[in-house]
Amino acid sequence: MRAHAIEDRLMLLNGLSGCFRPGVLTALMGVSGAGKTTLLDVLVGRKTKGYVGGNITISGYPKKQDTFARVSGYCEQNDIHSPNLTVHESLIFSSWLRLLPEIDLKTRKMFIDEIMELVEMRTLQDALVGVPGLTGLSTEQRKRLTIAVELVANPSIIFMDEPTSGLDARSAAIVMRTIRNTVDTGRTVVCTIHQPSIDIFESFDELFLMKTGGEEIYVGPLGNNSCHLVNYFEDIPGISKIKDGYNPATWMLEVTSSAQEDALGVDFNEIYKNSELYKRNKALIMELSQPSIGSSDLYFPTQYSQSFLTQCIACLWKQNLSYWRNPTYSAMRFFFTVMIALMLGSIFWNLGGKKDTQQDLFNAMGSMYVAILFLGVSYSGAVQPIVAIERLVFYRERAAGMYSAFPYAFGQVVVEQPYILSQSLIYCIIVYSMIGFEWTTTKFLWYIFFTYFTLLYFTYYGMLAVSLTSNDTIASIVSSAFYGIWNLFSGFVIPRTAMPIWWSWYYWACPVSWSLYGLLVSQYGNDHTLLDTEQTVAEFLSSFFGFKHDFLGMVAVMVVLFAILFAFLFGFAIKILNFQKR
Repeated sequence: MRAHAIEDRLMLLNGLSGCFRPGVLTALMGVSGAGKTTLLDVLVGRKTKGYVGGNITISGYPKKQDTFARVSGYCEQNDIHSPNLTVHESLIFSSWLRLLPEIDLKTRKMFIDEIMELVEMRTLQDALVGVPGLTGLSTEQRKRLTIAVELVANPSIIFMDEPTSGLDARSAAIVMRTIRNTVDTGRTVVCTIHQPSIDIFESFDELFLMKTGGEEIYVGPLGNNSCHLVNYFEDIPGISKIKDGYNPATWMLEVTSSAQEDALGVDFNEIYKNSELYKRNKALIMELSQPSIGSSDLYFPTQYSQSFLTQCIACLWKQNLSYWRNPTYSAMRFFFTVMIALMLGSIFWNLGGKKDTQQDLFNAMGSMYVAILFLGVSYSGAVQPIVAIERLVFYRERAAGMYSAFPYAFGQVVVEQPYILSQSLIYCIIVYSMIGFEWTTTKFLWYIFFTYFTLLYFTYYGMLAVSLTSNDTIASIVSSAFYGIWNLFSGFVIPRTAMPIWWSWYYWACPVSWSLYGLLVSQYGNDHTLLDTEQTVAEFLSSFFGFKHDFLGMVAVMVVLFAILFAFLFGFAIKILNFQKR
């Protein structure tokens, strides 16, 4: 493969060729900046920017990304998992969505058990994954989980990006034992590795060595005690011999550095291209690039293993577990809702039944207005870090071919609804009774309805803001600007009847104005009590605010539509925008 240099494009990979075989553990090495991870991203199909040319074949057939994602696994350097799932649940979720639907539940469970034995995580199956560096699994355990999550998909080819990076010697040895066990099952495994110890380096069967500029300088077997590698480089004139007991990986990187290349006046890539090893590799590549007689190309009738409905059910299952095990988010939001309800109820104590003056109505409307902003903005802000964390997991899982964007969005959207409904009920019962609104079934249900959908669209708006920005910090800044605009055009600070005609259009585009309209009209829109101005309550609402009780049905529809709109836009943005640049 070759990354073309056109005009001012930076060449990252240059004329690379090689092959990876089943049952062979290959190390992909080179100095920093040689293009190891870039090559891995290109091979796996995860490169999101740049220009790539060349040919990649699988068992002699041209690589098709959708098909390749079904038979391959990629263990990224950053071990990204849903923090509130257990190890066993993480494997259940991965196998559920990646194994063929023909595989029954019993077989799937047996396979998961085998994988947990293979990666030595049986004793950790009920441990929560947790947040890296803070809670849950250690770095080494997370590495093994990353491998296990890929293995339960039963891939034929596995790529690993620096699986021992950041681990101590004992942890690295455990991870390498896991990788070796994986190779011994007959899979093709390729690992990028950086400055390995002697023991780790000699665990590999073959080496793909690159130099700065993205060119290969050695592609071949390591041999016992790295004898083939050492003999190859020691045969180059001017290369110093390796000392007894010295790490061959360290020695190899030292003698092939750019400084050493300049000092010797050689090009290691040219030396390799003129070697017998290169000729043998080219012959092997030609042989493996031809399909076997009687074989056929891989074919799957669908892009994903499971149906759209199954993807939705699985994503909802995972999100439900994540929310249930996240008291920092869910319980604190319940607590905040109760506190706000008690605070507003005490501030506006028994004002709901007072309808003698215009100020009484302003006070009642004020309680609704403050509640919308206090609760709405807090719900929107609280959900953003949750979505930001899960979006990173989504990027990995979608790239692995587990599910598409809309099932993920479905799970994230639906899981919020029962929580917000229960919180709305608690809030409404407390506030409605303390403020003293009229206790009729219809009015109380309308109050719950508008409160619920208001909190719902605020939450979905917070999720949408994250999906449109690169992180939750920027999302918070962007969404805050809209909170100010919504506040201004809500109809409380400036009634719609007092707005300039050229701005009144935005009143109808402001979701908060519809919520306030619905809450006030559902309580007072058909009230004919006389005010001190000789107007009835209903007449005052119509003349001063432009609120009409006959319009209540349309207001209810619009509040629901705003929730649906923000939820849909969240799913659409998640689908088309990818802020994970590789």
